[in-house]
Amino acid sequence: MKIYSTRHGQTDHNKQELILGTTDIELNSTGLEQAQELAEKVAALGEIDIIIASPMKRAMKTAQTVAAKTGLSIVTDDRLREWDYGSYEGKSRSADGFAENKVNFGVRMGRTGESLLQLSHRVYSALDDIIEKYSDKTVLIVSHGGVCRVIETYFHDMTNEAYSGWFMGNCELICYEI
Repeated sequence: MKIYSTRHGQTDHNKQELILGTTDIELNSTGLEQAQELAEKVAALGEIDIIIASPMKRAMKTAQTVAAKTGLSIVTDDRLREWDYGSYEGKSRSADGFAENKVNFGVRMGRTGESLLQLSHRVYSALDDIIEKYSDKTVLIVSHGGVCRVIETYFHDMTNEAYSGWFMGNCELICYEI
């Protein structure tokens, strides 16, 4: 089995280096172009059987663009929605305490959001279910930067330092073989 993972196309929040978690916004024009380029790559691969996506607008538009090009069906999974960053939502990525909280596993982001343990639990459970249910398929997961980082830890051990520095570009495509 193969699982491909991608992050949605660019949004205005991404472009402005703002923290984007639960705010459900659309792709910008660059993001739409990135989604189209991703669709071309996925079509050229010719091996993906199904798309599993976060239900958030930016991920769904990315998934729909790929589906329109490839004819693949989309299944949504709420567990792939982006990390709830609490009071950090919409602030600069350099906001006081944000980088530190990102690696404190038991601390809720921005006091009211999710801890990394909570995020990891839901993403790992989604991956466990995807692997069980689609073991005979090649899957494309369309999600978010924070979720992609956790997906990476599911397949590769990471130190706290490596985790905090790991970044997935918009519409970048990574393949994991199981």
